[in-house]
Order: sequence, then C-alpha cells, then structure tokens
Amino acid sequence: MKQKFWLPLCILTVAGFTFNTSELIPIGLLSDIAASFGVSEARAGLLITVYAWVVALMSLPLMLLFAKMEYRRLMLGVVGVFFVSHIATVLSTGYYSLMVSRIGVALAHSLFWSIAPAMAVAVTPVEKRATALSALVAGGGIALIAGLPLGRVLGIIAGWRMAFAALGALSGLVLIGLWLRFPTLPQKDGDESRKDMLRQLVHCRPLIAIYIITAVIVTGHYTGYSYIEPFMIQIIGMPEGAVTLTLSLFGVAGLAGSYIMSRYFYRYSRRLIIGACFGFPVMMALLLPGGMLSPMVLAVLCVAWGLCMTIYNIAFQNEIVGLFPTDSAVPMSFYSGIFNLGIGAGAFVGGVVCDHGLMADIGYIGGAITLAAAVYCVTDYMPRRKSPREAVK
Repeated sequence: MKQKFWLPLCILTVAGFTFNTSELIPIGLLSDIAASFGVSEARAGLLITVYAWVVALMSLPLMLLFAKMEYRRLMLGVVGVFFVSHIATVLSTGYYSLMVSRIGVALAHSLFWSIAPAMAVAVTPVEKRATALSALVAGGGIALIAGLPLGRVLGIIAGWRMAFAALGALSGLVLIGLWLRFPTLPQKDGDESRKDMLRQLVHCRPLIAIYIITAVIVTGHYTGYSYIEPFMIQIIGMPEGAVTLTLSLFGVAGLAGSYIMSRYFYRYSRRLIIGACFGFPVMMALLLPGGMLSPMVLAVLCVAWGLCMTIYNIAFQNEIVGLFPTDSAVPMSFYSGIFNLGIGAGAFVGGVVCDHGLMADIGYIGGAITLAAAVYCVTDYMPRRKSPREAVK
C-alpha cells in the first residue's frame, strides 16, 4: 500500500486541479465572457452563482442516488460527464446554452468533491490521511497558481472558449489515468446504513457547527473573490499582467497552506483554524486601502488571504474525516454542497454590490460576513471539538 498509493492520489490531485480550474476560470475571464455575449459583468457572474448552487443542491441527492456504485466506476462516469460538458461549453452559441453546459459541469463537480476525499483516504495509509487530503486540496491551489492565470492568458490570446477546450482535453487524460491505474474501491455500506449516517449527522453538533461556519465564511470569501478581477482593473487600476500575477500569487499561497497543514496541523490545529478564520476579515477589510496604497501591498494581502482559505478548507475536511473515519462520503457531500452554496451566495451578493456601484466595497462587505463566522467558530465550535489526535483514536 505504501508504495502504491501515490499514483492514484496523483490522479485524484490532477482531477481536483481540473475541476477547480473549471469552476474558477470564469472569475479570470468574467469581463471577456460578458463582452462576448453583450451582458453585464454581474449577469456573467450568474454563471458562477448558478454553477455553485447546482453543486450545493445536487451533491447529497446524487451521492445517495449512486451510494451503491463502486467508487472507481462512479468517478469514471463523473469525469466523462465533465468531458462532454466542456465540449458543449466550447460549442455554445449564446449565453443560455453556455449556462446549460456549465450546469452539466456543475453536476459532475457535485459528485467529484463528494467522493474524492473519501477515495483519497481509502487508497492512503491511516498515518498519511492528512497528507492525502492536503495533496488533494493542493490541486485547488495549483488551479489558482497555474489553471486560473494560464486559462486567463489563453482566453485573452485565443478566446475564452479555448481555455475551456484545454480543460476538456486535460479531463480526457484524467479519464485514461483513472481507467488504467486506479484501484477498485467498493463503497462500504448500503441504503440502511446511509440512513443511519444521516441520522447521526443531524445529531452531531460539531459537524452542524462546521457546516454553519462553512456556509457563512465561504459566502463572505466569494463576495470579494468572485469580483476580484474587475476590482483590481476598475478600482485599483492594475494592468492586465499585474492582475494575472496577483491571481497566481493567490494560488502560490494555496500550495504554501497545503504544506503547512501537512506538517503542522496535528500539533497546532487549534491555532491554525482560529488564525485562518480571523485572517479572512482582516485581509478582506484591507483590500481597498492596501490596493490604493500600492498594487504590491494588494498582492501581499492576496497571498495571506489565499493562505487562510487553503488552511480553512483542509482543516475542516480533516475535521469531518476525523468525526466519521469509516465513511466520510455522506458528510463530505454535505460539506461540498454547503461550500458551493456559499460560493453561489457570495457571487450573488458580490453581483448585487457591483450592480449598486459599490464594487470598491466588496472587501468590506465580504469581510464583515466572514467576521461573523469567525466569532461563531470560536464561541461555538472550538469549545466542543476534539483534537485531531483524539479523533484518530
């Protein structure tokens, strides 16, 4: 096992990069997509909102629908739908056909992040669980470093359709890797035990707290992040190249966060969680004054902001696996759904803010939302949580 788990884990990590890049890429190409269809940036932002809300609504129903399917077969189907939907995106002839194709991608996404963490843990030795989750989430960090900036550059040079075409091609390679190299992983239980699991979830107070914190903090985060590209261009006056570089630095922070979590989470989990939660409101509140002071200051703030997001995401996925170590698929599907509910809500709130001419204030508004989540985390969740070492026992 110790010699064989790295290749399947790498395949999942590349898949995570591909899925996250597809979700994020409209953020980097928002202005171009809006111009292509003659719509406002706020309306183009609905592509992000609808995508996220489809994931939020469908994660659990799809997970339960396919509860008996072997994980490898299920993942092959998920990546297959992702591949076909990207072909439809490239061939879309209008705003609504693009929206339909993105809904197809969202349906695949809703199942991917429900089962990928459980698959990563299943192919990994117990003592490497945090490392496996960090590697999987690192795919998201690489999406920010390479996927979003390269997609933006490719979109600017060759048109936004080519960015989605490249993702479709990459998903085809992932499909081949899953078919040839990923082991069979039967799901561990059937309908009755899934129902028992749902009953356990309802009565698990720490898990409910995690879900509440996630919904609020991700809403605040994406209130600002969904419109960070037009914010940097229109409010701060940054050139295109500097915007791409800043978005890349956000992703570099994601990789750094993954490294920090794999090395230090078990020793300093409490400090990391609290620091990340309160880091959101601080960094977001400083976006406007820091950006007005210097684009370099804004870049540094984005690095710290990205670090907070990665630490938060890995920490709470690890917390969920610790609460349900034998089968985390259902609670993780809830987490994925709630996370994307927050993405959609944040993109919607940010769109409303921008429509009212308040784009400059997205950091303040998003930061205020994340502050409420941070306070709730300290006052409700932290007193009742178990340490990672206790959860493993």
